[in-house]
Amino acid sequence: MNDPEIRALLYPLLQDGIYVDELPTGTTRADVVHITPHFMHGYEVKGDGDTLQRVQNQLRCYAEVYDFVTFVVTEKHLDKLLPLLPEWVGVLVASDTALRQHRAAAYNATVEPAPLAALLLLEEVKQFLLARGLVGVSQMRKAEVHHLLRTTRAVPLSHLAQHVRERLTLRMPQRLLDRAERKLERQRLAPLRRKLKQKRAATAGKRRKKTAQKRSSLFKK
Repeated sequence: MNDPEIRALLYPLLQDGIYVDELPTGTTRADVVHITPHFMHGYEVKGDGDTLQRVQNQLRCYAEVYDFVTFVVTEKHLDKLLPLLPEWVGVLVASDTALRQHRAAAYNATVEPAPLAALLLLEEVKQFLLARGLVGVSQMRKAEVHHLLRTTRAVPLSHLAQHVRERLTLRMPQRLLDRAERKLERQRLAPLRRKLKQKRAATAGKRRKKTAQKRSSLFKK
């Protein structure tokens, strides 16, 4: 099974809230993130053609941000994947028609404020901090804001997490609009790309034919 086939089985299970594909998370991207008013659940999909080489980095990034984390894999990866995951990480196993729960995700207690805030634009984070009465934030650089989040006790993690969920949810209509526009653009360009590909193939064919003719004439001489 490949990634799109597995996602098609996953999406119907994500009840309430919204889900976001390919959400930048630390130094990686979470394949699917389910966002509700109460939690964020990050899903990493591993199809038959994928490897497990990036699991450690993906897990590190997800553990700093998401309340729950689940890996969705095919049977091919299960035995090798399990030793790489802590017990709190959930595992779903994909077959041709359904997802089987091998292990439910437990609550993640390792979320950190700075990586969590990094899911948002810097200005969105600054607005949140200013609303909580922190002075001088508007002139801070990104690194300074993240340092503040790592060291201050004036910002409860639960309040920051709620703000992040709200902002990402509000952003979703624009993401959908952008996605639709990109799809239309791909559809518009598809015929042009096909023609260009055909033209290049024809040109390459003519070059090969000329080269073959030159070689043939040399042999005849």
